Amino acid sequence: MKKMTIDGNTAASHVAYAFSEVAAIYPITPSSPMAEVADEWATAGRVNMFGQKLKLAEMQSEAGAAGAVHGSLCAGALTTTYTASQGLLLMIPNMYKIAGELMPTVFHVSARAIAAHSLNIFGDHQDVMACRQTGFAMLASGSVQEVMDLALVAHLSTLKSKVPFLHFFDGFRTSHEVSKIDVIDYDEMKPLVNMDEIADFRARSLNPEHPIQKGTAQNGDTYFQNRETANPYYLATPAIVQEKMDQVSALTGRSYHLFDYCGAPDAEYVTVLMGSGADAMEETINKMNKEGHKVGLIKVRLYRPFVTTAFINAIPKTCKKLAVLDRTKEPGSLGEPLYLDVCTALLESNIKNIDVVGGRYGLGSKEFNPSMCYAIYKNLEAKESKNHFTVGIYDDLTNTSLDFSEKYDAAPEGATSCKFYGLGSDGTVGANKDSIKIIGDHTDMFAQAYFFYDSKKSGGITVSHLRFGKTPIQSSYLIDSADFIACHNPSYITRYNLLADIKEGGKFLLNSSWNTVEELDKNLPASVKQLIAKRKVKFFNIDAIKLAGEIGLGNKTSTILQSAFFYINEQIMAYGEASDFMKKAVFKKFSKKGDAIVNMNYSAIDSAVSGLVEVKYPDTWATATDGADWNKVADDKYFKEVVNPILILEGDNLPSSAFNADGSVPTGTTKFEKRGVAVKIPKWIPENCIQCNQCAFVCPHACIRPAINKEGAEKPANYTTKAVTGLAGFEYRMQVSPLDCMGCGVCADICPSKNKALEMVPLASIEAEEVVNYDYSETLPKYDEIQDKFKTSTVKGSQFKQPLFEFSGACAGCGETPYVKLVTQLFGDRMIVANATGCSSIYGGSSPTCPYTKNEKGQGPAWANSLFEDNAEFGYGMNLAITARRNKIKTYVEEMIAKMEAGEGCQHSKDGVQICKDWIANMDNTEGSIATSEKLLAMVEGCKDCGCNLDELCQKIYAEKDCLVKKSMWIFGGDGWAYDIGYGGLD
Repeated sequence: MKKMTIDGNTAASHVAYAFSEVAAIYPITPSSPMAEVADEWATAGRVNMFGQKLKLAEMQSEAGAAGAVHGSLCAGALTTTYTASQGLLLMIPNMYKIAGELMPTVFHVSARAIAAHSLNIFGDHQDVMACRQTGFAMLASGSVQEVMDLALVAHLSTLKSKVPFLHFFDGFRTSHEVSKIDVIDYDEMKPLVNMDEIADFRARSLNPEHPIQKGTAQNGDTYFQNRETANPYYLATPAIVQEKMDQVSALTGRSYHLFDYCGAPDAEYVTVLMGSGADAMEETINKMNKEGHKVGLIKVRLYRPFVTTAFINAIPKTCKKLAVLDRTKEPGSLGEPLYLDVCTALLESNIKNIDVVGGRYGLGSKEFNPSMCYAIYKNLEAKESKNHFTVGIYDDLTNTSLDFSEKYDAAPEGATSCKFYGLGSDGTVGANKDSIKIIGDHTDMFAQAYFFYDSKKSGGITVSHLRFGKTPIQSSYLIDSADFIACHNPSYITRYNLLADIKEGGKFLLNSSWNTVEELDKNLPASVKQLIAKRKVKFFNIDAIKLAGEIGLGNKTSTILQSAFFYINEQIMAYGEASDFMKKAVFKKFSKKGDAIVNMNYSAIDSAVSGLVEVKYPDTWATATDGADWNKVADDKYFKEVVNPILILEGDNLPSSAFNADGSVPTGTTKFEKRGVAVKIPKWIPENCIQCNQCAFVCPHACIRPAINKEGAEKPANYTTKAVTGLAGFEYRMQVSPLDCMGCGVCADICPSKNKALEMVPLASIEAEEVVNYDYSETLPKYDEIQDKFKTSTVKGSQFKQPLFEFSGACAGCGETPYVKLVTQLFGDRMIVANATGCSSIYGGSSPTCPYTKNEKGQGPAWANSLFEDNAEFGYGMNLAITARRNKIKTYVEEMIAKMEAGEGCQHSKDGVQICKDWIANMDNTEGSIATSEKLLAMVEGCKDCGCNLDELCQKIYAEKDCLVKKSMWIFGGDGWAYDIGYGGLD
């Protein structure tokens, strides 16, 4: 065995590759990296333990992948797959078949939340719990090392037992955690494999040389008893798993059992859980027992089959109360699955002297830390313990929550904790992955890295959590007490309370252009200066943006900041050694791009030392009352109370009552964010502009727009304009929203003017004036003369229409979003979108803000997402509904015509026959539909309560008024493709 610093997905794939001949896959977050690394290994010529390269096939869906796995197993190939969430659920029909046919296989699952009221790509156990009835054995891992060890147990066990296994571990918390572990080599695994078991599997395969039939149809006379013939295999499985655990333990020196107890031998209060939360719980009980508590923990390894005797034997004889923790939710049930299993096990064992309570935790990767673990034990120690509780949230609707406000620090002494605040796609996460591997692979320290991302594709915040120590790290939660904090984007200093977790005497690295104490005094908020001084923080500043520009790296600052981290933290590794390892990593990464790129990155590493400045701040900072203002929050109730807390990383504090139970949210909220993340933004040069509007047309974030005002209008001092070409009496300006711009420069690149009309300049140089100018431009009315002169069907004319998709979370320079924006300019006021899961759903529907917005009439795109592979059917269903509803209106209108032609009606229905006939004639014509709907609505609105004999029909039509105008129905693919589905805007 050798030590390596890898993540949980790689650990699982390492073992799966050894045992597999075929893998059928379909990518889904967070399991995709398992297939990706396997594909890379196969491409590089890596062989499994049998001397073969893995045959990996990507299917059209998870359902297709499961079908391919089933077929491959039937034909006698050792086969695996990797999946999560709804992808796993789509495999369930085949899982029943695979289990029913006693096919040995292992599905590796980075367990993830299920899309219910919203999508959530992060970790819990909802997906695997939906599979517990399929007949798959279920084995849980709680750390990267356990993933390596128990994946091996799963593959060995399935071969002997013939029962398929679902090996699961927590999505992101374990799948993407980077940790220093012992890697089991293939030549160490192979002696544990019984080749006769593989031969037996192949002998049962479908082959014309020894033909059999599978999958027959049985009637009621034989199905039941045949179904029971699998019982002996499931009864034998737990003993087989323990046997294989013992073999792996003998190899590795790490002990595993079906249920592992840890804690005080005389514990009175015990928790039961599985997955990554068990490590946080173990860390907590270690400290609590030192303080005199009597607490323990049972880690569930083999969840299915659930072995009552093994579980009962794991409970200490002194136990008075059990708290069973489930990382899932089953609405309407008597309790969550593990809780019900434990209650049943105690009941069937006739154990009556132990009280059991159940609780939910950690859904959707909700943080689960020692303070929450401590709260669970405090609940157990209480005279009346709350049952069916939640922990980690504030449920003010049904009051299930435990109070976890008391901070409990259970981390072992001697560990170093570091947090890095970066900008999505700025290289911070990649650099930190390199750093953790350098430290893990080249020192005797244990290392762990976990990365928090918001949901934006790029430009969102990332927080890297790195830990180093002399003992194994069990802290499966975010750092809340840091020895070192780095802020890689200066705009964050007034947006996030990023120094709240710094320890007394900790170190802080800021990347900013504020190189003097005077500049820092001006640009840091007073509360930040107070915290720095009061906690005696060692404060360093570096202008990495300037250094990168001088070197030729543009805005790529991550290598410089990585070097600065190692220089500041020499207690982790000598800087000279770290510099050498960084340069070796640079050469490996960039050597194919040429010496120039390699040397620039070498220079970046070296520049950190000379560019780093330790800030000798005055003692008066401890009582500072002046400085930069915190980021201004928009005066919008929903934004202030719900969106902004999430944006500033305080969403954990929101109570249940802050949200709509169905998951719906208002549109048009990205305009309040004002992220200000661009380094450079476009400055308009009016004398060079030919007014083509191409820059606005290609802008991925709708941040630059043509603005028209009438000549002589009062405007801000720096609001320069030029006469509108071809239309007297109006003035033109190309206006950027500086705090929404991502700085991609696409607008400047596309400008066809001989002398470019846009120049990319530092944000700080024009921010103040352009904020004022943009705010003014948004107050300008929409002039009919402009739309009459410049047709919407042209590039130029289309850009005078309001974008109803703006300031999304897409990557800077995205090639997809300009088309989405354009579609909303053309059809957005009557648009319904069925959106697949993927890039377009993340930049289009990522909590907490919505880039789809409304016009002055309150009209705008209505957007919904279902799954990845069903959006064509999803959109088709929408189309069917709208068609049915509009046809119903048509029957009402036809009935109204008949009554009016028979002489019925009132003064409100004057000209009503013609109004109704015009609506029917134009109901499927876009412009005609809009015009005739206005007249029909006005008529029925006046008549619906007047008491005449058309009253009831008018009320029926009025109730369906949102379907009077023809709708534009669209399907957006996950990768950004879009098409109108025939009932829409392209007529």
